[in-house]
Amino acid sequence: MTHDSTAVQLASSSSNATASGGGWWRDAVIYQVYVRSFADSDGDGIGDLRGVRSRLPHLARLGVDAVWLTPFYVSPQADGGYDVADYRAVDPLFGDLSDADELVRAAHALGLRVIVDVVPNHTSEQHPWFRAALAGEPGARGRYHFRPGRGASGELPPNDWESIFGGPAWTRVPDGDWYLHLFAPEQPDLDWDHPEVAAEFASVLRFWLDLGIDGFRIDVAHGMVKAPGLPDIGRGAQATLIGTEPLPFFDQDGVHEIHRSWRRLLDSYGDGRIGVAEAWAPTSERLALYVRPDELHHAFNFRFLNCPWDPTAMRTVIDESLAATTAVGAPTTWVLSNHDVVRHVTRYGGGARGLARARAAALLMLALPGSAYVYQGEELGLPEVADLPDRLRRDPAFRRGRRQQWATADPAGPEREADGAGSPAPDASGPRATTPTGPGSGVASGPAAGPSAASGPAAASGSGRGSDPDGTTPPEAPGQDGLRDGCRVPLPWSGDRAPYGFGPAGSWLPQPAGWGDLSVAAQTGDPHSTLELYRAALELRRAMPGLGAPEAGTGSGEGAGPEGGPEAGAGPDGSAEGPYPCGMRWQSAPEGVLLFTRPGFACTLNSRPDPVELPAPGRPVLSSAPVETDGRTVRLPPESCTWWSW
Repeated sequence: MTHDSTAVQLASSSSNATASGGGWWRDAVIYQVYVRSFADSDGDGIGDLRGVRSRLPHLARLGVDAVWLTPFYVSPQADGGYDVADYRAVDPLFGDLSDADELVRAAHALGLRVIVDVVPNHTSEQHPWFRAALAGEPGARGRYHFRPGRGASGELPPNDWESIFGGPAWTRVPDGDWYLHLFAPEQPDLDWDHPEVAAEFASVLRFWLDLGIDGFRIDVAHGMVKAPGLPDIGRGAQATLIGTEPLPFFDQDGVHEIHRSWRRLLDSYGDGRIGVAEAWAPTSERLALYVRPDELHHAFNFRFLNCPWDPTAMRTVIDESLAATTAVGAPTTWVLSNHDVVRHVTRYGGGARGLARARAAALLMLALPGSAYVYQGEELGLPEVADLPDRLRRDPAFRRGRRQQWATADPAGPEREADGAGSPAPDASGPRATTPTGPGSGVASGPAAGPSAASGPAAASGSGRGSDPDGTTPPEAPGQDGLRDGCRVPLPWSGDRAPYGFGPAGSWLPQPAGWGDLSVAAQTGDPHSTLELYRAALELRRAMPGLGAPEAGTGSGEGAGPEGGPEAGAGPDGSAEGPYPCGMRWQSAPEGVLLFTRPGFACTLNSRPDPVELPAPGRPVLSSAPVETDGRTVRLPPESCTWWSW
């Protein structure tokens, strides 16, 4: 059986979220559009809002519930648009305000909601506020973190904080003061203790909500408040500590009052507008604080993204994530890739093996209770592009030395190639050569804005560390050494040569030869393709009543399989585990296999490199690889995931 076996008569194909649309986010599948690399309408090689609008039917057919757009605001593009100079205007690179309005209307007509990025931790150095601060306007510096330096003449930074992109987190201005930037120098951090900052962003949110936006993904939601006094940390390689240890510039308790005020604003619109925290916290319990009933609706679950291909680690992350969010009554989110990390096909080993694991992981993710995020191109099985020429890179981490920092912080890791370390900034040969200082690709503000840094060097290099179930350790997969350009290469839509239907001309980053076979057109209609696997999974996810919403099966006690199926209440190690409030139960399974049930549904993940036999937990409805079953027993293919119903 292959994944085209979906001709199962199931219930309504409507969303498992409440029919009225209230609480739609609790089981939504949200698709991340990296605007610069999605679709180009005007032939300049850079994706734009009209290009996105033209490709919305693909997303509707895929079966997602919402689209998340990376920043398209006016920006010098020092960090791919995450350095915002005007929060209420569209950068001409991507179109104009009417294009944004038409995109939202077109999405709504297709039943898709629209979420946009908001960047409240920092502005662009070209923002009017920061220009006023540098010009000496009275009181203007109070909106940012300006401080005198240390040392006899103030020649040293005010503290030892490091930029996520490498180097110190402080830059000195001509009059001797220093300003804080946790990311690039072109991104000065705002001081949220200043009342004008809160008032301005409340106004910005209202502007986009009035245009019809359905929610906001909040960039660096954990970084807006710094510890009083800005204390030293006392050690280097600070980016490797994100998400693992308390830090004075991240996950401070004061951020929660900001998010509460934003939740009140969102609720005042009364029609399911949501806030999504891109937040790093040392524990699942700390992360769950961002989604308490009076705060935000989602918080990205980067622990799941960073989990190695190991069933014990996977189950631990799943258990801890569900426990933490259940405690506050929120849905858990699941994510495998985004614009800040090496694509998971490559993280899982690359090639045929990496693709097999990636397909299996996608089915596992979509079977879990809660909401899922899909990064553009993962539905095509795209790998990381790991051989981009240095001169074409746009990631500010490349020019600021984070690549070298990772190598220093990870002496036990794989040998790092030397090319590019300490290289000059990428040239300005791209389609828009205004500020050749950033990725020019809509990057979320570094690893704090995305998992690559917080997960440490292993994740940054795309290594996917961890032993296989057979006890062997796979070779390190080629990655980007903490850089993020390789996951942002423009999508292939059709044709057998670049730019593969991306636009009328070329693309701002080169697309590999051979991507024609991975294009949307090439995979459409092929029952064995990754695209059709995603389409089938999302259709079934809507149709099967036991999937999707975390409330599915709550209190029903219907987690066990049919008569003769797996014994209820035991995990892969045989330990007992009763039903979660979401109706999910772990079941006993052979070593290397994860098996859980939800009402009327079972999911099996074979992480081993060899087939495994076990009693059939039901009737197979979808699998990432061909499954052999006689109805009583099943032979699970290596590194595969299968869905079952009864």
